[in-house]
Amino acid sequence: MQEFLNWTVDLIRQDKVISPWLEEKKFEWAPLVSKNITNILDRNYSVLIVTDSDRDWFLNYILSNINLAKYNRPYLPFYDFRAFFKNINSVRSEDDIQNIKDMLKISFPSGYCFWYIGKSQDPKATFAKITKSSFLWIFDEERQGAINLKSNDDELDIKLLQMFRLYNKTLSAALFAQINVEN
Repeated sequence: MQEFLNWTVDLIRQDKVISPWLEEKKFEWAPLVSKNITNILDRNYSVLIVTDSDRDWFLNYILSNINLAKYNRPYLPFYDFRAFFKNINSVRSEDDIQNIKDMLKISFPSGYCFWYIGKSQDPKATFAKITKSSFLWIFDEERQGAINLKSNDDELDIKLLQMFRLYNKTLSAALFAQINVEN
């Protein structure tokens, strides 16, 4: 079993679709992906995906590709958060937030985490930012414990697709015990 960080760097270098820019983010990437995949595979967490409105296309891309039969792996619990709560932009109070958290605890007794992709200031980011187990791909803010990107990057969409490719390959490798994401 290969050490996770070295495996990540090797994959970035070998995969012709993933650009070298991701190697520069390896120390930001590895601990966040490790925590996220451990939550899914070891703690049975479900993943609730939330994006800002500019990244709705990416949410659809993730959900259309994460559980393809060609991966020959069990289906994994990734969901569009809007399926559980459509009025996320109307959340205004602490009571609203607590009521939604209560609903999610009932719906996901093993646990859940948010995967947020988008601008930091978007109202949809609120839930993800206040949940400790969240997997954050944040734009326009330097935030500890997140993958930090710039929304004005001309290659942002390509980078998101490359990050998803790396993440999806990491999920498979961890699931099939090719790597231990905890190391």
